[in-house]
Amino acid sequence: MTDSPLSAPTARRRLARGSGGDRPFEAVVALAALTVLVVLTAAGVSMFLGGEPAFKAFGLKFFVSTDWDAVNKQFGALIPIYGTLVTAAISLLVGVPASFGIAFTLTETAPRWLRQPLMVAVELLASIPSIIYGMWGLFVFAPFMAAHVEPWLNDHFANTPLLSDLLTGPPIGIGMLTAGMILGVMIIPFISSVMWSVFTAVPAHLKESAVALGATRTEVMFKVILPYTRNAVVGAIFLGLGRALGETMAVTFVLGNAHDFAKSLLMPGNSIAAVIANEFTEADSDLYRSSLIALGFVLFIVTFLVLAAARLLLARLQRIEGAKV
Repeated sequence: MTDSPLSAPTARRRLARGSGGDRPFEAVVALAALTVLVVLTAAGVSMFLGGEPAFKAFGLKFFVSTDWDAVNKQFGALIPIYGTLVTAAISLLVGVPASFGIAFTLTETAPRWLRQPLMVAVELLASIPSIIYGMWGLFVFAPFMAAHVEPWLNDHFANTPLLSDLLTGPPIGIGMLTAGMILGVMIIPFISSVMWSVFTAVPAHLKESAVALGATRTEVMFKVILPYTRNAVVGAIFLGLGRALGETMAVTFVLGNAHDFAKSLLMPGNSIAAVIANEFTEADSDLYRSSLIALGFVLFIVTFLVLAAARLLLARLQRIEGAKV
């Protein structure tokens, strides 16, 4: 004998009892979500108010000026902004291919018994303090760049149009190229772990169907797995970019901390985070301190815009996929 279905009044009473128990939990979760928004807004407002004297003193010139003269109290954010964006771009050029290679190896080619230990080793890179990366970069990686990589770049690109300005210069080891490569190593665990997680979540029958049709492992990756996980992969890349934009200590060690505008990636430069870390304790005037806080607000806005662009790109990809269905 089958159970009779619940009558409508009985179902509504049970739903009401259940929803009554859910309301406190929903309120707590909503409060947690609102707390994030409140803290984020408060951080942005506090930095804007702290940097307001600098914005009033220099206006829009603050964003396009290369001046940074604490004695004459002339400050501009262009060089730190340029250094931040350049080093972050270099980090993506280094970190994204390496992360994809790691995720591809762990998903498709590595023996099963080796996959989990290798992934744990990669994720342990994320637990290393950034100051350790900076010390390693200064004492090990920078001398290696000065002795081997930068002389090679000078020998091979000195007469190459366009690239000669970017990839030639004095082989001193520290500079934007070295800082960007260090950042690339630092973002590898963040990007590769997300890629590996989503690659392993692809339904097995999709990959098996492609193999049955004669696809190679490379074709399975680029024609099946990547299209299926495209949104998550893009999100992982922007997650790494956000990490690279805000890095401080590792960049401070190897960037050179020079307030000079140079086309060459081998030359020392500066970044927003490095300027704040190096000079905040030395700010001897209200305008100097306000300029540093204004730089923090600029970094806050840049990071927010990058993450917002990531969300818009993901939404666009989802709309394109929906239109294809």
